[in-house]
Amino acid sequence: MAGATASRDAASDWEAVRGAADIQYAPLPKVPAPPVHMPGWLRVLGEWLEALLGPIGRLLGISWPVFQYVLIGLAVLLVLFVLWRLLGPLLQRPAKSAEDPAEAWLPDRDEAMALLGDADRLAAEGRFAEATHLLLRRSVQQIRATRPEWLHPASTAREIATLPALPETGRNAFATIAQRVERSRFALRDLNAQDWAAARGAYAEFAQIRFTV
Repeated sequence: MAGATASRDAASDWEAVRGAADIQYAPLPKVPAPPVHMPGWLRVLGEWLEALLGPIGRLLGISWPVFQYVLIGLAVLLVLFVLWRLLGPLLQRPAKSAEDPAEAWLPDRDEAMALLGDADRLAAEGRFAEATHLLLRRSVQQIRATRPEWLHPASTAREIATLPALPETGRNAFATIAQRVERSRFALRDLNAQDWAAARGAYAEFAQIRFTV
């Protein structure tokens, strides 16, 4: 009996709570999402694309809302592909070190000094063509001994003068010396002191040797 009374009291209390006006039990209504503001130009572009490409989507059995996302995905892939083609070579290119031996190669200083000494002795005797040719021949030998991969058996002085691995002073030196050697050998023209000074100065600059005339 007491249990039944307690049950009735609990039910009455619950009904009283449910009936209270200051407590909300009904589900809250859904709050509509704020409308997305679309710029006019974007809406016009979307309508134009739908008119242009919508028939293709319907032909494939795809509605325009789905097909437009497919097109957006393809456009993103296209942009990524273009960026990869443009930036890929730059990202894959190894960074050039200032101490890269291929970039900083110079003749051995002692060998260069010895070569200039031998050539100077010939020039002192007025044998300017022989002195200039000695510079060329021994310079090629220096490269062949230290960087054999740069040359092949048929390499010419003019080809060496265009080697990108040589510093600019090296390319200038080979071009200057080769020009005078060719003049003496093929044009049958003797070289003079000015020719020798130009060849010697170009080689000394390449080897970073300073001297006084």
